Amino acid sequence: MPEWIIHILETPEEMAAVEELQRLVWSAPDIEVVPKDILLAIVHNGGLAIGAFVGTELVGASFGFPGFYQTPDGPRLKHHSHILAVHPDWRSKGMGFALKRAQWQMVRKQGLDRITWTYDPLLSRNAHLNVARLGAVCNTYLRSEYGEMLDGLNAGLPSDRFQVDWWLNSQRVERRLSRRSRPTLGLNYFRLAEATLLEACWDSNPIPRPPDEILSLSGTLVLVEIPYDFQALKAVDLALARDWRFYTREVFEEAFAAGYLVTDFVIDEGRSFYILTHGETTL
Repeated sequence: MPEWIIHILETPEEMAAVEELQRLVWSAPDIEVVPKDILLAIVHNGGLAIGAFVGTELVGASFGFPGFYQTPDGPRLKHHSHILAVHPDWRSKGMGFALKRAQWQMVRKQGLDRITWTYDPLLSRNAHLNVARLGAVCNTYLRSEYGEMLDGLNAGLPSDRFQVDWWLNSQRVERRLSRRSRPTLGLNYFRLAEATLLEACWDSNPIPRPPDEILSLSGTLVLVEIPYDFQALKAVDLALARDWRFYTREVFEEAFAAGYLVTDFVIDEGRSFYILTHGETTL
């Protein structure tokens, strides 16, 4: 049984707790926090806030709202997930996955089949949850999506983001959310499959740096390495963190323009790789 209880958030007191959780998780100044009155207005008009409680303490929350996206037949409704926050003491325990699964259930009951959200593509922990565990896919790169950000996690770098698509009724997502285990594919599997590997440069330095040049993208599979712990790298070398931002910006923009789609994420012996394919969305 889980150590927490999940339920929908609707009251001013609960939204005040969401405010405090934002400050804690992102070391965010008040100007970066979504305030409780806005949270309440949105959830009372079609939005969705979900909380995870240990006793009476809110230790995790997700928040999103309806939006539109364009199709050849005109605008169509989706849900956009804006916040997923987990208290530092409860990370790596499955709470983020549980909150997203509850969101998946509730949004499907609203009759929608797509959730989008953004995240920093250089954060391995987020990539593993969003792509590998939840089954979201991505072919949209957003430059400096939120402008200059002042919180502890984002200050000093352009706020580039992936926008991921979570197709709620797809076999891919239903398999990822099921209790069935997936085979673990390591780096050697992709080497044997003759995937194109864009690997970091390690030299004699334990801190990886971006390659000096971008290899030509070709073939069905492309693997793109990112730092395993980008926040730790940023803390010791902000200039190198900026190099990684601009390198991966160029790689992903080129890949998406060429028709590649992020479909998975692997961590192997302390190294992190995105897997890009040509349009594969079912695995």
